[in-house]
Amino acid sequence: MATTTPTNSAQDILALIGRILVAYLFIPAGIGKLMGFGGTVGYISSVGLPLPEVGAVIAIVVELGLGIALLLGFKTRWTAIAMAIFTVAAALFFHKYWSAPDAMKMMQQINFNKNIAIAGGLLAFAAFGPGRFSIDKK
Repeated sequence: MATTTPTNSAQDILALIGRILVAYLFIPAGIGKLMGFGGTVGYISSVGLPLPEVGAVIAIVVELGLGIALLLGFKTRWTAIAMAIFTVAAALFFHKYWSAPDAMKMMQQINFNKNIAIAGGLLAFAAFGPGRFSIDKK
């Protein structure tokens, strides 16, 4: 992953804006999970996942910690891959539209699809890097 693709100023600005917009989703979510840790643990428990406290810590580390790393463009390629995996896992465990009650099916499918699309955007950062306006400067 050490290879770099030359970018122009417009690409660098778009990459920065893209990182800001993706971080805008993750960082506040991580803060919310940190401040409402008990509720986060309860929600994770409600879907039947084991070790909900560990899951909550992982979610906070990914959303807040890696969200900040993505925002700053630090270890962006690896950060984006980890966040993409987390986001797909969240879609599979928390937005099971295929087994949701009819009244919730559409909302869960929209949330599932959004998570998959977000993962796609994160993989683009993994593929092309954070742009020049980043700690990575690639």
